[in-house]
Amino acid sequence: MPLGGRRDSRFGQLLRRGFTDPTDAARLLDAPALRSAAADGPLLDALAATADPDAALGALVRLAEAQPDGERAAFLDTLLAAKPLRDRLLAVLGASDGLADHLVRHPAEWRALVAFETADLHPGTEEFEAALADAADPDGLRVAYHRALLTIAARDITGTTDVAETAAELADLATATLRAALRIAAAAAPDDDAACRLAVIGMGKCGGRELNYVSDVDVIFVAEPADGADEGPALQAATRLAAHLMRICSDTTAEGTIWPVDANLRPEGRNGPLVRTLVSHLAYYRRWAKTWEFQALLKARPVAGDEALGAEYAAAVAPLVWQAVERENFVSDVQRMRRRVESSIPAAQAERELKLGPGGLRDVEFAVQLLQLVHGRTDPELRGSSTLDALAALAAGGYVGRQDAASLDASYRFLRTVEHRIQLRRLRRTHLMPTEEAELRSLGRSLGFAGEPVKELTAAWRRHTAGVRRLHEKLFYRPLLDAVARLDAGQLRLGQDAAKERLVALGFADPAAALRHLSALASGVTRKAAIQRTLLPVLMASFADSADPDSGLLNFRKVSDALGTSPWYLRLLRDEGAAAENLARVLSAGRLAPDLLLRAPEAVALLGAAEGLAPRPPAALAQEIQAAVGRADTAESAVAVARGVRRRELFRTAAADIVGAYAPDVAPHEAPGQALDRVGSALTALNAATLRGALTAATAAIGHRPPPARLAVIAMGRFGGHELSYGSDADVVLVHEPAEGADERAAAEAASAIANEMIRLLQLPSIDPPLLVDTHLRPEGRNGPLVRSLTSYAAYYRRWSLVWESQALLRAEPVAGDADLGRRFTELIDPLRYPVGGLDQDAIREIRRLKARMEAERLPRGADPTLHTKLGRGGLSDVEWTVQLLQLRHAHEVEALRTTRTRGALAAAVGAGLLDAEDAEVLDEAWVLASRVRNAVMLVRARPQDTFPADARESAAVARYLGYEPGTVGRMLDDYRRTTRRARTVVERLFYEG
Repeated sequence: MPLGGRRDSRFGQLLRRGFTDPTDAARLLDAPALRSAAADGPLLDALAATADPDAALGALVRLAEAQPDGERAAFLDTLLAAKPLRDRLLAVLGASDGLADHLVRHPAEWRALVAFETADLHPGTEEFEAALADAADPDGLRVAYHRALLTIAARDITGTTDVAETAAELADLATATLRAALRIAAAAAPDDDAACRLAVIGMGKCGGRELNYVSDVDVIFVAEPADGADEGPALQAATRLAAHLMRICSDTTAEGTIWPVDANLRPEGRNGPLVRTLVSHLAYYRRWAKTWEFQALLKARPVAGDEALGAEYAAAVAPLVWQAVERENFVSDVQRMRRRVESSIPAAQAERELKLGPGGLRDVEFAVQLLQLVHGRTDPELRGSSTLDALAALAAGGYVGRQDAASLDASYRFLRTVEHRIQLRRLRRTHLMPTEEAELRSLGRSLGFAGEPVKELTAAWRRHTAGVRRLHEKLFYRPLLDAVARLDAGQLRLGQDAAKERLVALGFADPAAALRHLSALASGVTRKAAIQRTLLPVLMASFADSADPDSGLLNFRKVSDALGTSPWYLRLLRDEGAAAENLARVLSAGRLAPDLLLRAPEAVALLGAAEGLAPRPPAALAQEIQAAVGRADTAESAVAVARGVRRRELFRTAAADIVGAYAPDVAPHEAPGQALDRVGSALTALNAATLRGALTAATAAIGHRPPPARLAVIAMGRFGGHELSYGSDADVVLVHEPAEGADERAAAEAASAIANEMIRLLQLPSIDPPLLVDTHLRPEGRNGPLVRSLTSYAAYYRRWSLVWESQALLRAEPVAGDADLGRRFTELIDPLRYPVGGLDQDAIREIRRLKARMEAERLPRGADPTLHTKLGRGGLSDVEWTVQLLQLRHAHEVEALRTTRTRGALAAAVGAGLLDAEDAEVLDEAWVLASRVRNAVMLVRARPQDTFPADARESAAVARYLGYEPGTVGRMLDDYRRTTRRARTVVERLFYEG
């Protein structure tokens, strides 16, 4: 074979084995230090199995070159002959540059990996103490520590130990290291050692025996005078010993460093004394300690120094930990601490954070610790310090569903393994996912992703973090329901007080009422109660995730009471996966949707499948209403049926909006603007169909056969713009013309009678939400006739029309009645709203004057202009008037501007070069946000309002609808102000021309 062919063949083999630089790999394999024969079979196979074959090979050459001349051959012979050694050594070299550097500095250390005896497979503190026993000075301790770390890493990477065992070994090695460091410090100051009894208490991951490869080791120091010694000098001696211990572990020399010892979890943190007596510790915890300090003490464990004193400390603080739940605001303090940790993450790092970010390790740890603290007071089985052990105990005790616990366990193990592998690479403390392709590739390979390591790693990471986030606040439900189910028998596994505590932890403001609702739903031995006990954990998760869990549970009880005898109801919730969760979200998102549902509970059937939440086509909706109206005996019953259909469809629209906003993984995810357009179009079609039905009923009620007048209903304002919100009136103007051969006077009287009857019918008292028809935009407003003929409109507009009326007509669109008459009305007004040549300067000045007057006079007294969605700075009015001025000036030339829709006109202005794309985006974002806030407020309060609610729970519910996490109402308001401030800047430049 030609030389080039052999080279290409070899490069191909190297690429297939995972090398990314076959040229350099071939050079290293031919290096004298390896001997060419070493490149054959077994060595290449072992390199191919590593996380980073290139790094492993490079480090192997360095290690071989570092061997003394007389020992290199023996090293290579052993490596080739002993597969266990080959696998362990190369696995370490391919996963850790830091440990590779240690091996090169100490070429004989590889022998620590030659063989693991059975007793060495899972060493504990005693074995590690023996391994460090010969270390007589700090550098000797550093070398011995890294040798032990090497063996832990080798067992970990090759799968001999799992992540929990590895973390425990790392903590045991830390314990042995602290003891060795204290021994060295005591040897350097024997008088200090004789003067005091010093105990070192491991905290955090060290205390919990779940340490990382590279981490601060958290400790607390407690001391007492030795027999016959005075307290003051004894504490000074103990402080010197503790400080020396910290320096031994933390200092960096040519042998590297071990890890920083962090004593900041001590009473008063950095501001407190490094060492205290036991009495001083207890006095602080009883009087001054904050909730998070008791949470930290969950993992307190004596690790070094005086064993009796350490045990005494542990026994004294343990009761304080389990009494902490009795503190006022305990649960909210723990939750607030988690949110504070999360909010402290730099924005640029949030998505890469394995530890502190959403769905990260802290989510698991905080949830588990909160449950331990709440229930560990009465259940000693929950008092373990390891996260995974505690999670297992919570599952065994019924405090966490077994499936949820298994999911969290798997995700925690995955995330900890990723964290370990990242830290091993350079022996540096980090919790951030790498961004470089090569680093992600080696990380993925180290976790066993062999096909497409980067893609598979990223997908697994996202899946686990999403799962953790979803379960983070869902760790309370099953035992609560188990307890409620036993209320009748009086055999509570969980007492009522504990059940109430758990409900408070879920966010219920009235736990006693919530417990009554749960008892009514889930108690007893009936099939209905059994199904409810299956459903309620899912529902409670959604209630807890809302801003008002109490209302959600109360509304669910009302719906269940109304439909409890319907066999399909509970079957739907049990068998249709999304139905129960959709229902819970709808019932806890505010007042509007539950009010609509409770008026006709059978509408819950819409929540079963995705198509049930899709808006009905306008034609189908109109056909249903017209058919129902045609079957009715009276006009009143006809409109009652039409309003009933409207109520059902209003619920469908609101439910789809809520589900999409609160659970985009359940509903098809839409951008905010798309979701808003969908709601506006659905509400417009719904109101138009209802008006058509009412018009048909009113026409029939007047009794003319055929009527002497044709009537058309023209939508105006947000109705005409297909931009209705849940609380919008239906702005309309009415136009008529005589039927063929009819008298004009009789036609006008008939048209007026039909219009008044239509409005009367829609305003009849009813349990259904009203459709308020507003006709104030007609010529002459309240002083003008309710209905005009087309000829009258033409005469008025020709003689009396003002510029504001032309602006209002921009949104005019026929929605009901005679279609031909509606078309001719549109043709009549087009020259007014799309004037030839645009507007003259007087008209432009008049529009600006009207806008300025509106800003000055119509904003309600006391309203915050930065938070008023309609008339406030950068709100709906600002954006709409700016867009409408562009339409009045340019729509005659630009056909695409002839639209009633605000967002459509914005896009057309950009397309025509009349508006900069960036300015349009700013205006669009503000308009969409203000519109969504109005919708959110209506959904939450069931009453329209143009400002954010003052009530804290209502504001929190608005924030949840807008996609904000709990506790971030302030951020929502800041974001709104920032968005609308930017929009106002654009408005002042475009509308007012600076």
